Amino acid sequence: MADQTLEAERIFINVGARAVVPDMPGLGDVPYLTNSGMMEVDFLPEHLIVIGGSYIGLEFGQMYRRFGSQVTIVEQGPRLISRDDEDVSAAVKEILEAEDIEIRLDAQCVRAASRNGQVAVGLECAAGPPEAVGSHLLLAVGRRPNTDDLGLDLAGVETDARGYIIVDDQLRASADGVWALGDCNGQGAFTHTSYNDFEIVAANLLDDDPRRVSDRILIYGLFIDPPLGRAGMTEAQVRASGKNALIAKRPMSRIGRAIERGETQGFMKILVDADSKLILGAAVLGINGDEIVHSILDIMYAKVPYTVIQRAVHAHPTVTELIPTMLGDLKPLE
Repeated sequence: MADQTLEAERIFINVGARAVVPDMPGLGDVPYLTNSGMMEVDFLPEHLIVIGGSYIGLEFGQMYRRFGSQVTIVEQGPRLISRDDEDVSAAVKEILEAEDIEIRLDAQCVRAASRNGQVAVGLECAAGPPEAVGSHLLLAVGRRPNTDDLGLDLAGVETDARGYIIVDDQLRASADGVWALGDCNGQGAFTHTSYNDFEIVAANLLDDDPRRVSDRILIYGLFIDPPLGRAGMTEAQVRASGKNALIAKRPMSRIGRAIERGETQGFMKILVDADSKLILGAAVLGINGDEIVHSILDIMYAKVPYTVIQRAVHAHPTVTELIPTMLGDLKPLE
């Protein structure tokens, strides 16, 4: 296959991505797992050390803690899930630490070594012991596209510095007759965005229905318990944009359904453009947050004022019924 050349009138590249293995001192001397290997584990690690405090690392970390493993999560940055707002990161950290998951932040010089059949991870953190010793090591520091060995440059298909195929708003690559979909194009790297890539290409080529990537509103979930649902812009992005914005926030501890279920961790937050009254973004960290956020997302796609959902009558007792109440508390973003 290495010397095989493929030719076609139309080529659709959808080769996915794989886990990044960082250039970490000592990593070649110890066994380690990635997200794919963790799916094949048929034993319970005594102490799982997770390198990476983002989505994959946190989801597997909480999962195995609940299975009964001791878990330590190591993050080089100053907080977990750095792409989210600081209040979301802090709340997620609090949720995980309440389950006796050890969180080590500011780990600037991570290194690995084998010690008496276990894995020792050396750390230089702002606080805590200089080393974590566990039975197993999970690397969860990101993913990279599977484009290295395709010979894309020979076909005139341009990639960026990280290997992602550069595409236009309809997912066409730089070479004629080539499209790139899914994790390899850097346009989302989620299952739902990958499927939407297919819908965009199919609509444009087969249905004469012009669709664009830029029409897509970012949405994703962090599937810990309770989950996080995120749509649109973060608070940090809104602040950086300079928009005249409004913000409202409501803790889950003030939501009846959460109280009666005994699941009051987290909060809801929403941001609105004060001039157009359009919703800019939202975060729902709490019971059913990954489902609830879609009611806000649909209003965003409809491009109607936030008052549409504020004046809607939602069923009681639910979490969603408090979205109109939260919107009634909008205040200027200072």
